[in-house]
Amino acid sequence: MCGRFSLRLNHNDIQQLDGYNVDIGEWVDEQEFVPRYNIAPRTQAPVIRRRDPAKDNDNSLIMQTMKWGLVPSWRKTEDKSLNTTNARSENLVQGGGMWGSIKGKKRCAIPCQGYYEWLTKGKDKLPHFTKRKDGKLLLMAGLYDSVVLEGKTLWTFTIVTTDANKEFSWLHDRQPVFLSNREALYRWLDTSSQSWTPELTKMVQPYSDTSVPLECYQVPKEVGKVGTESSTFIEPIGSRKGGIKSMFSKQREKSPSKAAPESPTKRKLEASSPPAEPQSETESLEPSSSSQESDAPHNKRLKTEPILVDDSNQPQNTGSPCGKQKVKSSPAKKAARKAATPGGNAKISSFFGKR
Repeated sequence: MCGRFSLRLNHNDIQQLDGYNVDIGEWVDEQEFVPRYNIAPRTQAPVIRRRDPAKDNDNSLIMQTMKWGLVPSWRKTEDKSLNTTNARSENLVQGGGMWGSIKGKKRCAIPCQGYYEWLTKGKDKLPHFTKRKDGKLLLMAGLYDSVVLEGKTLWTFTIVTTDANKEFSWLHDRQPVFLSNREALYRWLDTSSQSWTPELTKMVQPYSDTSVPLECYQVPKEVGKVGTESSTFIEPIGSRKGGIKSMFSKQREKSPSKAAPESPTKRKLEASSPPAEPQSETESLEPSSSSQESDAPHNKRLKTEPILVDDSNQPQNTGSPCGKQKVKSSPAKKAARKAATPGGNAKISSFFGKR
């Protein structure tokens, strides 16, 4: 069956019927339709029909806003207890009944983004949304009629249903009859014979057009309340904000990675520091006297930098990258280096002594 459907698009997009290559001449009572995600029975929705159903040579189509829930032309009042939102295809094929006078003369198509169906699980009912995989509008086969009540003409329609195909039988045993392409649409709307034909009987069989696949997924339960509106009604419940997919995504973002992230300060210091020149294994840590005299800036740097010594008696500094403690030179070593290097005054005395 079909008890709810969605058509929340601009009027121009609806009238264009993208993908069907049809020309809709006009939209009668266009102002009566308000696009909605949750269209329920006894509300207004657009349908497509032939402009003049009885003419053989007139295939022009129009769109018209009608009320969902067919009221036959012979009714004197609108009986709200009469359930005519759906028309079973079996009743159309067998003949007779309330559909006998209109099934050959007044057929229509109802555009929608998709329709809702409720899956029964024990005492729980879970709404699902079925749509075309390519995202184009879905056309459902229908019947329509008009009746004059209290001096006003009331246009109404019903949606034709059939047995669900194997792909969707898990959801419900019934589903709408779909018109998946331009040819199917025109065949269904061709009422020139003013009668029901064997070709129409073939059209109301379970859906089998593999070139236009459908998809179905669970949606929020809030769609079950008539009058509620939300764009989430046609979105999978897993991708909804705060849904299952969103929850797992947030958990992945919060979980720490196996390798600790590098500190921004450390990256900045490493990027600004020049690469260290490799030293040979025989290079001495102590500077020579000639290097002190010939390169003053280098000499100054060596005096202020700590010298690495290997003293097994000292406690190891765990913060040092090489595992050895950094200590300053002792006064005795400084004196020894000063004595080994002749000062400036000694050079002057030696010069005058030679003369």
